[in-house]
Amino acid sequence: MDLLDRLLMSVAMKPYVALLLTIALNACGGGASAGSVGAPPSGPLIVTPTATPTAPTGSVPIVSGCQIFPSDNPWNTDISNYPLDPNSAIYINTILNDGSGQTNLHPDFGQDPTYGIPFVIVPQNQPTVPVTFTYADQSDPGPYPIPPNVPIEGGPSASGDRHVLVLQQGTCSLYEMWDSQPVGGGTSWTAGSGALFNLNSNALRRDGWTSADAAGLPIFPALVKCQEVAAGSIDHALRVSFQNSQSGFIHPATHDAGTNNPYYPPMGLRLRLKSNYDISGFTGASKIILTAMKTYGMFVADNGSDWYFQGEGTGNNPSSCWNDDDLNQLKSVPGSAFEVVETGQILH
Repeated sequence: MDLLDRLLMSVAMKPYVALLLTIALNACGGGASAGSVGAPPSGPLIVTPTATPTAPTGSVPIVSGCQIFPSDNPWNTDISNYPLDPNSAIYINTILNDGSGQTNLHPDFGQDPTYGIPFVIVPQNQPTVPVTFTYADQSDPGPYPIPPNVPIEGGPSASGDRHVLVLQQGTCSLYEMWDSQPVGGGTSWTAGSGALFNLNSNALRRDGWTSADAAGLPIFPALVKCQEVAAGSIDHALRVSFQNSQSGFIHPATHDAGTNNPYYPPMGLRLRLKSNYDISGFTGASKIILTAMKTYGMFVADNGSDWYFQGEGTGNNPSSCWNDDDLNQLKSVPGSAFEVVETGQILH
């Protein structure tokens, strides 16, 4: 997201009320089947209050001795048996017909060192440096334990999101920044926004607060990581972006970055690969990733290219753990193979 997008994010969106019960899409048709794109279904959205369902917990991801949130955290819950959101078909078909032309999954990481989102793991005694934030009123203040050689998303000269992710051992604290710029060789930093997450806690950010991500979510827990793919299992939800989103969010998301259109997905919406979608022909990392999408799903976390999901970037590592031929299998998976599950009410 560029600075203009972030400025738009900071503008308070007016809640819609009766609109949810009266607006109908002009195009008609049923839900799309896997491999086809149908018109958005007509009729109003269903806005009955919902409670967060209980789901069995899976294995807790461990990175450098730190659990990545408790076992009952939303990131780590198995959603394979969660009820279908009554508006699932509307959301999916609206996304598929938004005019972007991107209707299949797209791994936003790979062999290219400028792809993916890198991270760094630092010791508990890592020296801290001051950070100044553009959106200081929604950022956790510094100093942050950022090493001089920390990898920046896209590389040192990148003009994109420039995320910096730092996991601190011992404290198991996660520091994340967006639009990160080193000053004086890294003796201090400026950033658009920054967030601190205690990985031993289920505490959310304040409602209305962003993070280094538009949804107010952490990024690191959502990444497809080399280590877990090598181990043969991903035990957490992933993150996905869409071109358009609505002005609302579902916990654990705490921030929106969208428009007053209830047919777009809200931040925090959770998608799941349909249980009957056949993944037997996929191999390697692709099959592991698709299995996780059936079990843990994906959170809508940011505005961006439709169906793009993120994995670990190579960062300062000169070699990549990814095989593009393997990952490219995922580009054949249609968005119509996904459904939306019910996880809570949309907040504004």
